[in-house]
Amino acid sequence: MGGTNMNKKGIAALGLSLMMAGTMLTGCGSGDSDGAGKKADAKGSVYYLNFKPEQDTQWQELAKVYTEETGVDVTVVTAAAGQYETTLKSEMGKSESPTLFQVNGPVGLASWKDYCYDLGSSQVYKELTSEDFALKDGDKVAGIGYVIESYGIIYNKELLSKAGYTEDDINSFADLKKVAEDITAKSDKLGFSAFTSAGMDGSSDWRFKTHLANLPIYYEYKADGIDTTDAIKGTYLDNYKNVWDLYINNSAVNPADLAAGGFDAADEFGKEQAVFYQNGSWEWAKLTGTGDGQYGLDNLSMTPFYCGVAGEAHAGLNCGTENCWAVNAKASEEDIQATLEFMNWMVTDPEVSRMLVDEFAAMPYKQAAESTNGFLADANDYTTNGNYIMPWVTNFQPNVDAYRAALVSAMNQYDADQSDANWELVKTAFVDGWATQYAAANG
Repeated sequence: MGGTNMNKKGIAALGLSLMMAGTMLTGCGSGDSDGAGKKADAKGSVYYLNFKPEQDTQWQELAKVYTEETGVDVTVVTAAAGQYETTLKSEMGKSESPTLFQVNGPVGLASWKDYCYDLGSSQVYKELTSEDFALKDGDKVAGIGYVIESYGIIYNKELLSKAGYTEDDINSFADLKKVAEDITAKSDKLGFSAFTSAGMDGSSDWRFKTHLANLPIYYEYKADGIDTTDAIKGTYLDNYKNVWDLYINNSAVNPADLAAGGFDAADEFGKEQAVFYQNGSWEWAKLTGTGDGQYGLDNLSMTPFYCGVAGEAHAGLNCGTENCWAVNAKASEEDIQATLEFMNWMVTDPEVSRMLVDEFAAMPYKQAAESTNGFLADANDYTTNGNYIMPWVTNFQPNVDAYRAALVSAMNQYDADQSDANWELVKTAFVDGWATQYAAANG
């Protein structure tokens, strides 16, 4: 199924905007209709409530180009960091509510399943490369994963070499700790730090309250043979602490200053001020691309989250997707179809698909262009070598906004004073907070 092709001027303008913004953007979906429609007979409209503030610029430009090409109005509203669920509840109560929104895995689905249009007979479902990327409510296809992403610890191979090490020297937490602390001891002479800043404001804290927090959840689920729980035990929180202590005590920033935020870890890494930077495959274009806002690094790779668990030499990267797209079943039929056609255009138009995948990440759709993302290639290499994948079980954090906010608050207290008593506050937020928020979310 193909969409209306962008004109060269439109796609060039969009490409420039995307490169300037330099973060991950992809989309997925389709309706049962072919193409993106014509200006003359455009019907319905699209209202997308975007989850990630860092993608707002790209989405606004993409919406503009699509509207110019088809005559279909596309409105994009971006929720503030950490406020998506609150914003979604507010917007869904309005007469002009989102037609396209995001559901945070099974936990989010529990709250929004009645609003999710069944995509089971739509073309978008047929376009998926695997039904594993569909979020189901029984037999109903309620949402669709729109990107395949990987995250871990990005590192600069050239700086690592200048510090006297190679990637082969890091196969465990003990190895990572040895290298990081040695770099810290020699940082004045080397001219760079081990890690970038771990800012705890909304622009950065998601890396630690979700992605890093995946570690203790994943290993506990794996050890207990479960895939969900109403009461996490926190068995592997000491391993979480291992990595967190390494981050905050081996960067150029005073740990007590992290709560205030205002740091730019990507810029620090892009300017080669640190060897290691926790983030994901969506950073590939920003760090390696050329043009405005790009750093042009050509010596990057990604290593797994080593944290001190047995057998971690066989770990691979974290792979999956955090959010799924859903179409509002309570929207008008015309708006639903317009939304499905907009999604279809994104994943099937050859030029748009090629550009988006080159800039950001892989899309799990048959007609989507093949990814050229080096961090995703790293993930594939680990898998090919028999290493285990760490899936995104952070999706199961209950009542996510409230749960994560409490976790960040406790971590900020610990950062200001790294005492055992303050780490107990982190454990309380992680364990007791889970049970409390699970009960709140499941009534």
